[in-house]
Amino acid sequence: MTIALGSDHAGFELKEELKHFLSDLEIDVKDFGPHSSESVDYPDFVHPLCSAILEGQAHTGILICGTGNGVAMTANKYSGIRCGLCWNEEIATFIRQHNDANILALPGRFISLDMAKNIVRNFLDTEFEGGRHARRIGKITPPVNFLC
Repeated sequence: MTIALGSDHAGFELKEELKHFLSDLEIDVKDFGPHSSESVDYPDFVHPLCSAILEGQAHTGILICGTGNGVAMTANKYSGIRCGLCWNEEIATFIRQHNDANILALPGRFISLDMAKNIVRNFLDTEFEGGRHARRIGKITPPVNFLC
């Protein structure tokens, strides 16, 4: 399994810790950056990470920014990406079971390293239930002529 990691400056330290955590679990990690805590723009890292997942270069991804919202909003612009924002283990379980999320978004400024590790474990260990949830996922992408 290969997991793609990306963040902004607010999520840099947590990304680096999770990179070591995943490596210790013998999971391959593809780090999309950043590679320092200098101020950056998160979309610059989210776009290549999402492309890598859609192209099959990684099985799943983890994105981190201050609140997790910016990276999640950017990732969810991609058809075929389902990114869920998680701040506890139970939500991580449900975004996999019910939403078949393929990217986990974490709020780097609001969770501890231990909580992040627990969230990541739940995310990786949980399977999609399918059934009625598959029908709902099929309705996520709006029709081409859909106007908001």
